[in-house]
Amino acid sequence: MKKLLSLLLASALAISMLAGCGGSASDGGEKGEVYNVCNLVNGNLGDKSFFDSAKSGLDKLEADGVIKAKTIEMGATDADQPKWLETLYEVSESGEYDLIIVGTYQMPDYLKEVAEKYPDQKYLIYDDTTYVGVCPNVVNMSFRQNDLGYMVGVFAAAMTTSGYDKMNDDAVIGFLGGVDSPVINDFLYGYLAGAQSVNPDVKVDTRYVTNYYDTAYGKELALSMINDKKADIVWGVGGAAGNGGAEAAQETGKAWFIGVDSDQEATFGAELAAITLTSGLKNVGDGICWFFEQWAQGNEFWGQEINLGIAEGGVGIVTDKNFASVPQDVQDAVLAAQEAIVAGEITVPSALTDGGNDAARALRDSMQP
Repeated sequence: MKKLLSLLLASALAISMLAGCGGSASDGGEKGEVYNVCNLVNGNLGDKSFFDSAKSGLDKLEADGVIKAKTIEMGATDADQPKWLETLYEVSESGEYDLIIVGTYQMPDYLKEVAEKYPDQKYLIYDDTTYVGVCPNVVNMSFRQNDLGYMVGVFAAAMTTSGYDKMNDDAVIGFLGGVDSPVINDFLYGYLAGAQSVNPDVKVDTRYVTNYYDTAYGKELALSMINDKKADIVWGVGGAAGNGGAEAAQETGKAWFIGVDSDQEATFGAELAAITLTSGLKNVGDGICWFFEQWAQGNEFWGQEINLGIAEGGVGIVTDKNFASVPQDVQDAVLAAQEAIVAGEITVPSALTDGGNDAARALRDSMQP
């Protein structure tokens, strides 16, 4: 069912993505309706990746007159978590919003509880599929981060043996994750598989910050990857915590960084941008834009999962700026992998399938330096 829905969505999504976030919906959609939206962030904006990507899409929609949006930052620490459920109840009880948006693997239990009590309220949860079909008033928007992970893995493994500046003699790359969870390990599984496709002997130093906000601890872990394990590329997949990898790479002068979710080279300051070679893109904002365009045209997906991959524009990799300066054979390898995935010639393993998370962990452990 997931594959079928993805195929049905592909052409429509590709067209609307080309139009940017707005397209034919720039006048509020064909029906001329302006949607009132509440965006709940179970963290904080400024992570330059996941939450900022979603907010950028909402900002574009608001600028185009499609929505009126209110964003509530609820904090990311354990002490903040009771506020997540409380706030979700409050905005649902208010009856003010046509749609309430939440995201991440930490929210589905809270959303299920509230959505069942407010069956007339519409919700969208991105980056989670825990309760697909359980609540008929909830749309689950997922992204094939394993596919983008594969492309990043091809890039990192090709770079580490390329002789490019800062590349040492050891075929070791790093993965700095937020939390050891199925979604983060879906990025990782693709990364590992992509790296192995280039070099079966490559090693990947995988570590988790255990949260998405502790940049300092992320930096500490990445410093160990670089100094102790000789990783010369670190992929940060953990929001603000993952950005510690960029700080470590910049401080040591011995490694490069790869961003995630947004084009982090464009959002960092000059020093961190200079050591960020590319970013794996999870186009949350573009996906949200597409959803509203479809809704305005009468296409609804309540109670279903929308699964967005490379072909649909849901995920990708930055191929301009610093990426364009790396060896041409590395660039060619990444683009060839992208084309092969879209053509169905490569099927990337996923940590979200039955047994997939255990398989991802097993491969992770076998590739540790």
